[in-house]
Amino acid sequence: MDYGILGRTGVKVSSLCFGTMSFGDIADEAESAKMFNACRDVGINFFDCANVYAGGRSEEILGDLIADCRDELVITTKVVSQMGDDINQSGASRRHIMQSVEDSLRRLKTDRIDVYFLHHFDADTPIEETLRALDDLVRQGKILYPAVSNWSAWQVMKAQGIAQYEGLARFECMQPMYNLVKRQAEVELFPLAESENIGVIPYSPLGGGLLTGKYTPQDKPDSGRLVENDMYMKRYGVNDYYETAADFTGHAQERGHHPATLAVAWVMANPAVTAPIIGARNLDQLQASLAALDIDMTPEWYDEIASLSYTPPPANDRLEEVSK
Repeated sequence: MDYGILGRTGVKVSSLCFGTMSFGDIADEAESAKMFNACRDVGINFFDCANVYAGGRSEEILGDLIADCRDELVITTKVVSQMGDDINQSGASRRHIMQSVEDSLRRLKTDRIDVYFLHHFDADTPIEETLRALDDLVRQGKILYPAVSNWSAWQVMKAQGIAQYEGLARFECMQPMYNLVKRQAEVELFPLAESENIGVIPYSPLGGGLLTGKYTPQDKPDSGRLVENDMYMKRYGVNDYYETAADFTGHAQERGHHPATLAVAWVMANPAVTAPIIGARNLDQLQASLAALDIDMTPEWYDEIASLSYTPPPANDRLEEVSK
């Protein structure tokens, strides 16, 4: 296992991060424990969670699993998503953040959260209020590093400017979606992260299962998130994505690798990426992602795989400058 520094924090994290969204949902306690132990066996010390996963049950299961090795691990969780029926049980207000962090600490059975993500951008709450609440939690030692997920580059940079001006804790990590068919993060988020030394732990390196070899434009399984989940159907419901998935599967087979393994390895190879977040329904499914640790992805191979999908234009949309 290789380890890298998370942004400018000085904290060393494994080159893969395990996402626990399946804990307490499609994976019961026993299967969750098997996956957790398999990750620990290969040296993973980085585990991602969210208060909303399985209604809080994911945090509870993760809390039990980390009890005897808490100080060896870097644990994340999130706030903002709706956590109940009350109208104020969501968002990035000081009120909700202060309530939610206590709930997450209790479920995780820990005294601090290493990386605390804002799960989404909250347009109803001034960024200043959110940043000051997070800064107070840093000063209290309840969270160590604020972070963001699913924010755009301008939102992140606006917050960083406010944090610097006001002397508040800045965001030290971001969690965007990123995989071979979803490459928008390359346009502004990744350059921002490299410029400002922000850690990047992208989610969905397998494209919700699209890049696992199961999907082509003509052949789609009867079950799975891409055919059962409205959110994933909308996110990946573009025929060109399935064409790319078919081409990618053929490339992986020619190279003698499982498509899921190669999909994770490709994301790992991006220089802006600290650690992709891998997830699984069960231990057998997890093994393909863990095998990415054994792939030596050269820059030439990375570019060859990238050529299988659409490359988004640069932020200024001046295509004539791309090759210069």
